[in-house]
Amino acid sequence: MEDSNKLDFIGIGDITTDAFIRIKEAKVTCDMNHESCQLCVKFGDKIPYEFVEVIRAVGNSANATVSAARLGLKSALIANVGSDINGKECLETLEKNNVGTQFMEVNDGRETNYHYVLWYEDERTILVKHQLYEYKLPAIAEAPKWMYLSSLAENSLHYQRDDLVAYLKANPEIKLAFQPGTFQMKQGYDQLKELYERTEIFFCNTDEARRILDSTEQNVGLLLKAVRDLGPKIVVITDGPKGAYAYDGVVGLQVPIYHDPKPPYERTGAGDAFASTVTVALALGKSLAEALLWGPINSMSVVQYVGAQKGLLDRASLEKYLNEAPEGYKVSTMEI
Repeated sequence: MEDSNKLDFIGIGDITTDAFIRIKEAKVTCDMNHESCQLCVKFGDKIPYEFVEVIRAVGNSANATVSAARLGLKSALIANVGSDINGKECLETLEKNNVGTQFMEVNDGRETNYHYVLWYEDERTILVKHQLYEYKLPAIAEAPKWMYLSSLAENSLHYQRDDLVAYLKANPEIKLAFQPGTFQMKQGYDQLKELYERTEIFFCNTDEARRILDSTEQNVGLLLKAVRDLGPKIVVITDGPKGAYAYDGVVGLQVPIYHDPKPPYERTGAGDAFASTVTVALALGKSLAEALLWGPINSMSVVQYVGAQKGLLDRASLEKYLNEAPEGYKVSTMEI
């Protein structure tokens, strides 16, 4: 009989509070290809804002653990908070979302990460500051079925390369999902080679894939193959409104977005919702093709709300959307 205390899913990554500042008097300027866009406000002026909404206990891995809990998995988070009120409220928020906090480290006399989100129209620009905590892997009595690794601060290299790799080697039955954050991409493949090679499923978008590969390649099939050559068993690359693509070394798959019932309200967390939901579906025994159909549904729901977690669906709601999906919502094969 399976141990009811065994965790299905442990997230590893920084946690923060997001303060969403809704601004109106701004403009966006882009180059001729509608890329390299910049948010512009009047310099040296007083800029009015509409409102502020503060959302606790977010971050790529925190969002993933909430997603997993909503979809029925027993999940927990490994992360650091300070001993301030923000840290206390982050822990309370995780607990309210049925995410285990037994591995959370409270750092006495330190602040908890706090980010400011400049929200204009349906997009956002985030002002980030990662506190440089002393990362260490807690004692985990029983290995989980899945671990989900994402954004950590710049001083986390030893933690990933030494502590986490050693733990994964000691527990080969664990499956690892890896959604690299900014500093993990800066640390580079050579430094995190063993994690790439240990990864069951890897997530990034097209721009991130090119950054990881130091490439200008535009063909998504070639990007999938090149990232998979770094070691992950399955690679999934998202491409905004074009949907997502996956490659497991045998077949390439493509899934469209799940069309929004109304225009997106705020896009924070759409990528986290997609990646975590695909991972959860695999953890629940779904095939890769089935899992790819789950991901866009949660992304669609998340962008209807402020923040990365409010719109995350439970399993019954997600399956209802899947059963009512438009005819064209299906996975197709692609050339690699």
